[in-house]
Formats: sequence, C-alpha cells, structure tokens
Amino acid sequence: MKVYQTNEIKNIALLGNDGAGKTTLTESLLFESGIIKRRGRITAKNTVSDYFPVEQEYGYSVFSTIFHVEWNGKKLNIIDCPGSDDFVGAAMTALNVTDTAILLLNGQYGVEVGTQNHFRYTDKLGKPVIFLVNQLDNDKCDFDNIMEQLKSIYGPKVVQVQYPLQTGPDFHELIDVLLMKKYSWKPEGGAPIIEDIPDSEMDKAMELHKILVEAAAEHDECLMEKFFESETLTEEEMREGIRKGLASRGMFPVFCVCAGKDMGVRRLMEFLGNVVPFVDEMPPVFNTRGNVVKPDVHGPTSLYFFKTAVEPHIGGVQYFKVMSGTAHTGDDLTNADRGSKERIAQIFVCAGANRVEVEELKAGDIGCCVKLKDVKTGNTLNGKDCDNRFDFIKYPNSKFSRAIKPVNESDTEKLMSILHRMKEEDPTWVIEQSKELKQIIIHGQGEFHLRTLKWRLENNEKIEIKFEEPRIPYRETITKSARADYRHKKQSGGAGQFGEVHLIVEPYYEGMPLPDTYKFNGQEFKITKKGEEVVPLEWGGKLVFINSVVGGAIDTRFMPAILKGIMSRMEQGPLTGSYARDVRVIVYDGKMHPVDSNEISFMLSGRHAFSEAFKNAGPKILEPIYDVEVFVPSDKMGDVMSDLQGRRGLIMGMSSENGYEKLVARVPLKEMSSYSTSLSSLTGGRASFIMKFASYELVPADVQDKLMKEFESKEEKEE
Repeated sequence: MKVYQTNEIKNIALLGNDGAGKTTLTESLLFESGIIKRRGRITAKNTVSDYFPVEQEYGYSVFSTIFHVEWNGKKLNIIDCPGSDDFVGAAMTALNVTDTAILLLNGQYGVEVGTQNHFRYTDKLGKPVIFLVNQLDNDKCDFDNIMEQLKSIYGPKVVQVQYPLQTGPDFHELIDVLLMKKYSWKPEGGAPIIEDIPDSEMDKAMELHKILVEAAAEHDECLMEKFFESETLTEEEMREGIRKGLASRGMFPVFCVCAGKDMGVRRLMEFLGNVVPFVDEMPPVFNTRGNVVKPDVHGPTSLYFFKTAVEPHIGGVQYFKVMSGTAHTGDDLTNADRGSKERIAQIFVCAGANRVEVEELKAGDIGCCVKLKDVKTGNTLNGKDCDNRFDFIKYPNSKFSRAIKPVNESDTEKLMSILHRMKEEDPTWVIEQSKELKQIIIHGQGEFHLRTLKWRLENNEKIEIKFEEPRIPYRETITKSARADYRHKKQSGGAGQFGEVHLIVEPYYEGMPLPDTYKFNGQEFKITKKGEEVVPLEWGGKLVFINSVVGGAIDTRFMPAILKGIMSRMEQGPLTGSYARDVRVIVYDGKMHPVDSNEISFMLSGRHAFSEAFKNAGPKILEPIYDVEVFVPSDKMGDVMSDLQGRRGLIMGMSSENGYEKLVARVPLKEMSSYSTSLSSLTGGRASFIMKFASYELVPADVQDKLMKEFESKEEKEE
C-alpha cells in the first residue's frame, strides 16, 4: 500500500441518527474504492461496520468503526459512529481525531434529534459539516421539505450542491449544481451516467449554482473580487472557495445519496477527495502544556491512542492517530502517561475487522496496533526527546445509573475486572464502588447503553448480573444549636475506662463567626477558643472542631480521639445513616481520670455526645439536586415541562436553540432515575437531555418523614 503524506490525508467522522444508513453507506464507500469486493447487508450480519456480536444481536451500531478508502491519490480515513445518543462517546472521540463531519440524514425523517445532537458537538469543536441526505428511494422522502428544515434550523450557511429529480422507489437521477451536470444510474447503481442538464431543469439549476458560487466566493477576497467582475468562478476556484468555507464553518454543503442502491456514492467520494480540507489545513492540536503540536512529518514521533477494541481471538486492538512525525514498524517508544516502554511490532490500517499491515504512517494518519503490553485509551507514545501528552477529548456527564451485582457473589472480582476493561472500549462508562451506598454503581448514557452492557456480560463473558435502583447519596445536617454531654465509664477488674465530654453543635457556613456565649434552658455557656480544626469532608461540606476546654478538664492529647469519635458518627447520620455535613462542634467541658482515661474512652464519649446533640439540633436530610437541560421539539414542550414539575423539578428558564426548545430545570436526583426512558417515550425519541450535579438542598418534610420511616424499618429488619 502507498505511503500517504500529510497533505494527501483527510480524516472524516460519519455521524447521523439511528436508521440514517451509516453502515450501508460505509459498505458502498468501501465497495466503490475496491477495499471490499461485495457489499454486505445488515440483515445478513456481514457488514464491515457492525461486526461485534452485540451489534448483530440488536441491529444497531454500538462501537465506532474505523476504515479507510483510497481515491484519486488521496487517503480518506473515515470513522463510522453509532447513531444512538447512548453511545455518544464514540462520536465525541471521532470528532476530536478527525477534521470534517458528514451528517447523514434519513430521507424519510429529515432532521432528527440525533442530527441536532451531533451538530451541536461539531459546533463546540469547530468542525466542518457536510449534510448528506440518504434513502432518497423511500416512499415518504420529501427532499424539498428537508432543505426547508435545514435552512430554518441552520440558516443560510446551508447550501445545496445537489438535488434529486424525483424521490421514492423510482429515484435514479440527480442534478449536481457544482459541476452543472445530470447524474443518473442503472438499477444496479455504481458508475453514473453523466449528461448535460435538461432544459426543463436549467433555470432551477442555474439559480442554485449562482447561490453556490456566491457562497464559495464569500470566503476568499480574491474570489470575491473575481465574482463581482464576472459573476462566475471556474470549477477549481469554486472548490477552493468551498474548502475555505467548510474549514471556517462558513458553509454547510448538502449532497444526496442512495447508499442502499450505491447511487451518488462515487460522486460523494470525488467531493471528499477534491474539496474537503486536508489534515494540515485544519487548526493544530495543543498538548497538555498548551503547546501547539503540528502534524509535521519531520517533527518528533508522537502517537495518541484514542480507542481500544477487544476482539475475539485477538484481544486488545489499539487505534491511534499520528500527531506528529512518522510511525514505523519496530519503533521503540515511551508511554508519556505510564512511563513504560513499548515496541511497535506491527502497524495496520483498518477497514473494520479487516486490517492491512503497513511499514509506516505519516503525521495526521490513523492506524492500529495489536498486543501492546501497557497502552490504555487516552495514552500517548512518544519517540526520543519528545514529551507530548494529550487530553483534548471531553465526554458528557452520565445520564442513567444502576447498581450492578453478579447473581453469583463469587463473580464480583471478575465482574469488576471486566467492567474496567469495558471502560477502555467506551470511556463514557463510569464505574463507582461506593463505600457510602455499599453498591457498585455503573453510570452510562441511557437505558439502551446499560442494556447492551448486560447483554455483553451475559453472552460474551458468561456472567449473570442484575441491575437495581441505586441508592441516593443523601446528606444529613442540622438547623439549630444543641448541647449534650456523655460519660463513658467501664470498670471490670484491672484498668478501667473513663471519659466525659460536654459539647455544643450548630449548623456551619463559610465565614461564620464564633459567639462568645451560648444559652440553653436558661443556662449560659462561655466559649474560649483554644484551638480549631477545619476538616474538609470527602463527601462535601465541612466539619469544624473547636477546643474550648479551660482549666485542664480534658487533656489536649485526648482531643484527636474526641474528633475521631465525632467523625465516625458523621459517616453515619442518625436519620438515614447517610453522611453528615456542615456542622460546627465546640467541646467546652468534660472530665478525665488520672488512671482510667484513655483514647478509646474519649472517642466513645465524643461519638455518643455528638449523636445526642445532633438529634436535638433540628436534623434535616439534604438531597442531591441536578441541573438538567432538555432539548425538546416545541410541540412537546408542555408535556415535558409538566413531567419535570411532577418530578419535583423547578423550571429555571426556556430558550430556543437551532430549531429545538431548550428547557432548563433543577431536579432532585431521586426523580431522575429513569428519566431518559420516560423522555424518549414522551417525545417519541425526539428529545435529549444533559445533567450535572448542582447542589445539596433540604428535602420537603413529607419526603423526609418517608425516608426516615424506610430507614427505621430497614434497621429493625437487620436487628
């Protein structure tokens, strides 16, 4: 295989909603370029993209597929991404290591929620976008309506390059207003018949051609001047203008294909090869130190590993992008993240599960290795005198969580090992062994995301598992001051135990002053601060511990033991057994014995005194509240709003964003347990949402009563 230079390489992400036809388009692209000899079909389970068992089981793409095509002396690396937002990690990864996005639209449905989501990701990353309308042979395809949708949502930057003469089962010809030619196909598709545009279509074609020429001229001053002089541009000048417009996101060209019949695919590849920006024409990447790393073949070798796949009979396959320099077979490189040495025994270029061995890859190219000993997703391998590290892929927060446990308890360790390996394949998995909740929590992007995980564990790994509702990480705090004392005394022969602690508790907030006196039941307690310890709690909030003991009533050496006793109770609040937070404790008096006092005595005294004072200090339960943003079609806005309010959600605002309404709310985590499933049901899969932790807030009184009763009932059963 030819060694391609950086200025001959283009990296492209193929995105689109489920059912848009990405897998079928991939087959046609590979077939047209000669990489495969016959096109596979999803129903026959023989496609290049969906080759993992779970994908063939569900008929959906679960993983991204990396493949390449060679066309007119150019190499196009294309990453076919899953359409479901549950597998958004693959799309985010692909967009970060490619330079252009093809957004595939289903001709029957036009712009869908997946289209909106993916476009939003391209916008955040500043990536060029080509809209590609597929399935023009569908009975319900309305191309003109799709163009109206695109222009109303994305504005005048949407520019038509092609349009079909008719849609539906008889689709077989289209007009290309860049080349000003009519393309038609025989029933078997493939190579087009290229003819002049018929007179009946010339006026429409000329009008669209003029719009395209104007859009191309806008992005280059020289082209703009020429356009004003002659009102036209040559084909080459238009390509140059479109390339610059794409790179700056100043225009979004629209193309047409019928991937299932292999119509329009060859013309698409011509455009990708001739017009889409090369690797070295896009903004460079920064390493973790903020230094620019250019795709320079003469620079030091630096490989970024962006994806891991575990394949039967092979094991780990690691995919990388050459960020700079040249990768050779036999290179000895250093892992910048782990400090280990790696030898690159073999380098492959990919076409799904098919791999072709090559000797070297230049800067900007994409390839893979197998059986590396110590490389994880996100690692960087560097050559001599190079210390690049990269961390430019940011994944969205989780949206769906479940507690996971094996049916057979003895499989727990094996399960954890497999889950961590799966996280290498999909970094959007978050695996949490919660000491607080006493559960293993798996956080993902949606119900379908977790369902595929369960299928893989049970069918590939042969581990039966079950999902449960995750417990909610409540917090406990107090709302007023209270006082308590406790004496621990034990005498049973030999050394005894004695400790007595008097303390005050009160709610704490940052910068809060310390009063000179407290009053309880008509009695005043003077405070003289001898020492203060502020303990930032790992679960959030603080414990402030103040020593106000005067006259040597308790020796200073016992203060750490009292604090330890208090901390042990902070870890198990009296209302629900949840962590307590934001409390100030003032130890102001006590007693000790010259012989029998020891650390354990004061630890127990501190624990019991704190527990009693806490219960009398107006204890309240706090619950985690999340900021939720829902992107919803305007006709479903009322239903979604009512649903959120029924979940104790507080609507914070509404706005319009690219054709969808954005609803912002604050909702308790308890009410978000199955929200992704409910939202999909409520909107026919047309809405999406993101959520992130906001704060802890007091639960309503009725909810607190219910939680306390549940906890008491559980405690009684355990006794």
